[in-house]
Amino acid sequence: MLPHSRSTIFRRVVCFAAVEDDVYEKQQDSTSTSSLLEDRPDSDDSLPKNFGQDSEGSPIYNFLYPEKELLPDDKEMTLFDHLEELRERIFISVLAVGAAILGCFAFSKELVMVLEAPVKSQGVRFLQLAPGEFFFTTLKVSGYCGLLLGSPVILYEIIAFVLPGLTKSERRFLAPIVFGSSILFYAGIIFSYLVLTPAALNFFVSYAEGAVESLWSIDQYFEFVLVLMFSTGLSFQVPVIQILLGQVGLVSGDQMLSIWRYVVVGAVVAAAVITPSTDPLTQMLLAGPLLGLYFGGAWVVKLTGR
Repeated sequence: MLPHSRSTIFRRVVCFAAVEDDVYEKQQDSTSTSSLLEDRPDSDDSLPKNFGQDSEGSPIYNFLYPEKELLPDDKEMTLFDHLEELRERIFISVLAVGAAILGCFAFSKELVMVLEAPVKSQGVRFLQLAPGEFFFTTLKVSGYCGLLLGSPVILYEIIAFVLPGLTKSERRFLAPIVFGSSILFYAGIIFSYLVLTPAALNFFVSYAEGAVESLWSIDQYFEFVLVLMFSTGLSFQVPVIQILLGQVGLVSGDQMLSIWRYVVVGAVVAAAVITPSTDPLTQMLLAGPLLGLYFGGAWVVKLTGR
């Protein structure tokens, strides 16, 4: 498939339409790189008055109207070509995730035993409270694990689809962002499995010790563990969001650090919302890393001069 320019179709066209309607009409007539350069407006004449703070040379202005030398030399495609490529990439992603789910289902019992490990030493026993509950639980576990294993393929297809629409500088910036985001996501899952999940479950077992016997529903247990792991992985994306905001020029590192009081409160509230349990121990164990990630991201933005 030929390379192509997608910068005026999927990302910047939305911003253009909000700034100037006639620019959007020109882009529909011609999707080539040269038409985009011809439509680059002067900040004083063509932009609306309420957009004056983003004058020519500002990060937001350059994001909307990149310079000619920054644009890739790609061939144009029609809208139907874009839609056809999108359909193909979605099909490949679904196929990869489906294959991963089938592979995980073949080892579903082993995966169940691995996820039961955090509380097995505490004497917890699991029950099947309804016919077929364990079967549907293995399907759920296989689905989550298959999505996790297939996520690199999904990420690759997304990058391959949007890459032709990025400028040369944005392409250089994309690799560290994608790599860092992937590392943080898997680090969040590992942190949840090794720290958060055992702490939360041991708290519940210790609290009930001597009063009731711990006989847990297998379905509800895995619902708790899987939601906690994936929500923790997503919450570890905070530095990535900060760096993106700093790169665009919306927020500076000093501004991020100046609101640290609100960030502390927000981290505690976010931890309470993300964790499916209500115990304060789990919430504080998650709030701590969130604060560390936020301040780390703020300093990265500051040190990079954003």
